[in-house]
Amino acid sequence: MTYENLDRKLVNALLGDGRASLRSLGEDLDVSVTTVSNHLSDLEEDGIIEGYTPKVDYDKLGYDVTAVLQLKVEGNALPEVTDSLRDHDQMISVYEVTGDYDIIAIGKFTDTDGMNEHIKECRLYTSLSGLA
Repeated sequence: MTYENLDRKLVNALLGDGRASLRSLGEDLDVSVTTVSNHLSDLEEDGIIEGYTPKVDYDKLGYDVTAVLQLKVEGNALPEVTDSLRDHDQMISVYEVTGDYDIIAIGKFTDTDGMNEHIKECRLYTSLSGLA
């Protein structure tokens, strides 16, 4: 196995289980713990791996409503609106996209009332920043 292949397999293994031990990763990839450790260090230093994020079951936390927002932004306010949305705790993903819309945001909410309230707050703020 080439080292480039090993890095890909290591990243994929971590995507499946970000808490996997070096030993289990080594066993799964058929390499030594030292090799795994060295490659992880290199991937982190190169900025390929920036951190380890837990997988969250939002339903168990009471966030039963998922909203997918498609937004159009006027003028050059796109970075400001995107940053504003990313600052909201309920938004789990915010993407700048091409096509009919400029931003697609995904949010998690406890109920539709909470979702509607949050969307109104976002709309009020972003309308000042150029939301169409």
